[in-house]
Amino acid sequence: METGLRKWIIVITIITSTIIELIDTTIVNVSINTMSGNLGASLEDTAWVITSYAIANVIVIPMTSFLAEKIGRKQYYVGSIILFTLASAMCGLSTNLWELVAFRFLQGLGGGALLSTSQSILFETFKVEERGLASGIFSLGIIIGPSIGPVLGGYIVDNLSWEWIFYVNVPIGILATVLSIIYLRPSKPSSEDREIDWLGIILLAVGVGALQVVLERGETDDWFSANYIIVLTCISVVSIIVLVWWELRVPFPVINLRVLRSATLSISAIMTFVLGFGLFSAVFVFPLYTQRVIGYTAFQTGTMLLPGTLMAALISPFLGKALQSGLRPQYLIITGFAFSAIFGLLMSKSNLQTGDAYFFIPLIFRGLGAALLIVPLTALAVSELEPRDIPQGAALNNMMRQMGGSFGIALINTFIAHRAAFNRQSLVNHATSDNPATMDRLRAAVSNFMAHGSNAFSAGKQAIAALEATVNRQTYLMSYMDAFLLLASMNFCCIFLVLITIKKKRKPVSKVMISDH
Repeated sequence: METGLRKWIIVITIITSTIIELIDTTIVNVSINTMSGNLGASLEDTAWVITSYAIANVIVIPMTSFLAEKIGRKQYYVGSIILFTLASAMCGLSTNLWELVAFRFLQGLGGGALLSTSQSILFETFKVEERGLASGIFSLGIIIGPSIGPVLGGYIVDNLSWEWIFYVNVPIGILATVLSIIYLRPSKPSSEDREIDWLGIILLAVGVGALQVVLERGETDDWFSANYIIVLTCISVVSIIVLVWWELRVPFPVINLRVLRSATLSISAIMTFVLGFGLFSAVFVFPLYTQRVIGYTAFQTGTMLLPGTLMAALISPFLGKALQSGLRPQYLIITGFAFSAIFGLLMSKSNLQTGDAYFFIPLIFRGLGAALLIVPLTALAVSELEPRDIPQGAALNNMMRQMGGSFGIALINTFIAHRAAFNRQSLVNHATSDNPATMDRLRAAVSNFMAHGSNAFSAGKQAIAALEATVNRQTYLMSYMDAFLLLASMNFCCIFLVLITIKKKRKPVSKVMISDH
């Protein structure tokens, strides 16, 4: 527990580190085209810059509890910031694609470690009765990071160059390192002479890494039409099954899966997975919709996300206060899923004439929903764990959110592609020479083009091209609306999962969220 200025310096350091780690999960997305051109690589190959970071994240997050105990929490945290900062600098200095991909993987290993370790440090920094507030503060990073990544990336690409997406991390990382060395309390490695679970580490890296590649690359390569996707899927399934068997068998596992005996943690992990699905999918789908269909720039899209993000940031500490005063987290979670469902429902009603004003209200609901979910789920997940198990419970919960995001983006992308094929076929079936409305539209278009100087032949081709463009826009409009409706349905269904945890009387969150690491 810390007090005074020291406590708030630690808080600012921890939240800043969390934000820059999560910003880097989305900031690169808007600069893929620019990187592809500058590095002379295809878009498909350049996408590995995103994939490598995600793979490293999901491999290291569940191991953070083990590594922090083995190395010492402060040493592990400071080392992770240094690795993240150095890798960021090397990413900007990279001269070819695969060099960049390798340094992005190292950046992901350093960044992934910051999430769960930051959460553990925050819980130790606050008094027992203030740990609901600590959950609210930690949630700031989770909410702000993914949301401001696209707008920051868009601004940097438009005004500087793609290298600065990585260089901006360097001064922040240096400052965070210095403050962590000065203000974090020393922590000793575990004195127990435990054997390192090397097989568990290998199975985790292979199983989760292969799964992440399948999720990131599946849609691009038409899923199981590609042999390597089939092979990696088999490797992933076998590795993860053996990993679960092995980790439950050995006395000192790299991931202590026994903590999942807590029904509250297990249900919270499922809800956190859905939260990650919705949180990252919304940040993925909304920019695609506004840029591809409506025609906004990346920077315009990012600025539209900011009001909801700021609203979420403002209420998060108050939600933490409400939790520590005794409010049951389930009530906030139900409201959060309801608000997230309203966001999806309202977005599914938009159209090609929709302007900024219409998006404001749904995006406010999205921001409030995210805050109402992240803050209490962070608290609820570990609320029934013994103090020694909290770091592992937090790590598993954070991994489920990241995996939910990976599954969400992969499945939503595939869903949109399949709905686009279906919706296009439905539209084309009506856009035929037998349809009077279609022929009237073509004749009007031909007349318009001829009135502007085209001959009859050219005007006919232009009219057909215009009709094709209209069909394409309507196809993607309908497909994105279907995607938003899917998100709404998933969030609504999760309300019933929350009701399961309300049935029994639970201990107050503030009394059990005690860290001992």
